[in-house]
Amino acid sequence: MHTATRPADAARLRADYYERIGERHMTPLWEVLGALVPPQPRPPVVPHLWRYAEVRDQVMEAGRLISAEEAERRVLILENPALRGQSCITQSLYAGLQLIMPGEVAPAHRHTQSALRLVLDGEGAYTAVDGERTTMRRGDFIITPAWTWHDHGNLGEQPVVWLDGLDIPIVRFLDAGFAERSEQHSQQPLRPEGDALARYGANMVPLDYQPRPADPTRVFVYPFERTRASLVGISHGTPDAHHGFKLRYVNPATGASPMPTMGAFAQRLPAGFETRPVRSTDGTVHVCLEGGGEVRIGETDWRFQENDVFVVPSWQALQLRADRDAVLFSFSDRPVQQALGLWREERL
Repeated sequence: MHTATRPADAARLRADYYERIGERHMTPLWEVLGALVPPQPRPPVVPHLWRYAEVRDQVMEAGRLISAEEAERRVLILENPALRGQSCITQSLYAGLQLIMPGEVAPAHRHTQSALRLVLDGEGAYTAVDGERTTMRRGDFIITPAWTWHDHGNLGEQPVVWLDGLDIPIVRFLDAGFAERSEQHSQQPLRPEGDALARYGANMVPLDYQPRPADPTRVFVYPFERTRASLVGISHGTPDAHHGFKLRYVNPATGASPMPTMGAFAQRLPAGFETRPVRSTDGTVHVCLEGGGEVRIGETDWRFQENDVFVVPSWQALQLRADRDAVLFSFSDRPVQQALGLWREERL
């Protein structure tokens, strides 16, 4: 006859069993299945907003403490409050505020991490990518694709600040990070400014150019004046209830994301317009370039204004309201999720 095991005895037997299999570097799936395969995303990151007006002084103070050459890149990382010490704003994305002072050069290097820049403050700086410079103007979206040489310089009279966005956590997870410093402090120009935009960004490409779908764009600067003109140009009729007037940046040669690991978007909300809640699986970083208003992420509410940065975790509802005409830039890991068949959106 079978004798039932008392709960205390069963717990002791299991604990002994777990200890013995642990010595062989095994663990029972049934103890962790709910965490490994949750019914819906449960991101460890939390919503957060960085008010540029409150952090700008600390950014400028860094310019008095260390030079761009000493630091290689003088950046204050925007760390998610729930992931302190991990140098990331979501589990898959890195973000930071980079400063370059007048007369400085951030020396040339390259790495397997893809990077984007969004210019926020000041003028007179440039970014050089594989031998071509572009002047950095407020709101410009600039790309340094993986393993391209790039450096930054400031020929003007004002400090210049931009938002960096990189796929560092993704590359770190894959153990695929490589970096190399150039023997040249700054790159010698190989082509005039605007060459890449003329070759690849005017609905034409060189005759023998045959990009693969996953190749990054050769257009490494998306001027804000063009972005804003496009958003204004489509701002007629009724805005989308969940997104207002929103566009995604693409590689003009393929229609795919400008970079294989990060997608970027631009959004215009007319004054007084309020979006309906929407949530998606890609944790997203937003920057206000014009206007201001209110944002609700889950149950958290903030007011935002120009140059403020906020992060929306995966599968948390986002709702926006514009006090006055607002333009927002955002980026996420959506291309990775879409390539893996994981991306999902729910319009509430």
